[in-house]
Amino acid sequence: MSSLFGHIDEALARGEAVALVTIVRAQGSTPQRVGARMLVFQDGRTLGTIGGGCYEQDAFGKARLALQTGRPTLAQYDLNDDFAEEQGLICGGQMDVFIDPIVPTPRVCIVGAGHVGYHTAQLAANVGFRVVVVDDRASFADPARFPTAERVDVAEIPEWLRTADIGPRDYLVIVTRGHREDLDALRAAIARDTAYVGLIGSKAKIARLYARLGAEEMDTTRLARIHAPIGLDLGAVSPEEIAVSIVAELIAHRRGRLQSRSSADEGETSRAAQAMQWLPPTLR
Repeated sequence: MSSLFGHIDEALARGEAVALVTIVRAQGSTPQRVGARMLVFQDGRTLGTIGGGCYEQDAFGKARLALQTGRPTLAQYDLNDDFAEEQGLICGGQMDVFIDPIVPTPRVCIVGAGHVGYHTAQLAANVGFRVVVVDDRASFADPARFPTAERVDVAEIPEWLRTADIGPRDYLVIVTRGHREDLDALRAAIARDTAYVGLIGSKAKIARLYARLGAEEMDTTRLARIHAPIGLDLGAVSPEEIAVSIVAELIAHRRGRLQSRSSADEGETSRAAQAMQWLPPTLR
């Protein structure tokens, strides 16, 4: 049994989610006892068993669904019913199976190590995100400035975004020092399959970037994934407050509470984005 939990640890270290399927109630004659476990991996691999047969296949399907939704579920099986009889099961019992998706700690990749990136990295780590920071300026992308980050890279940002180990559960936060850097970063970022891409800036700036990408015949469905202006509208002004608005949106997305901006909101620039227009580049 300990080996199953070792495999969970290894999967999480790889950034891979895994579903733990456990028999939590068994009554009458059943193929396995309470406590029998099976792991279901994202690629369909399994380890362990809860007894085989049709109900294990059904639990397997429910586990794959739980990995997609991130929600646990309780499956109940009556081995006296037609469901079991069709498979030749004659156990004659009932059992409940709890399916728990175990997901790795989400990672936030902060693209831009200026003041907003600095405060965002601190707050994101404090609320349970893993943090990676990248910038092309060694004086900003200094590990000593980001003690809570698991990695700080000095690299050309577009190239980093194209080649970095970024997965479908990662969050990308683009807070670079200028419009051209934002465009280059955004162009590379939206080509990756990630959980979230956010871009800071004014509505006018974002419209210009979208127009530029549209002229390049960028896939509009990918453009629609971008959260811009990034951050909840908290009336933020300082870099610290802007970071709060960004991390608040990351939390809302992580917890499934992030709603699309209303049509009224779409016609306005968030206060955080407005504030960014007036911050000098050295403070971004």
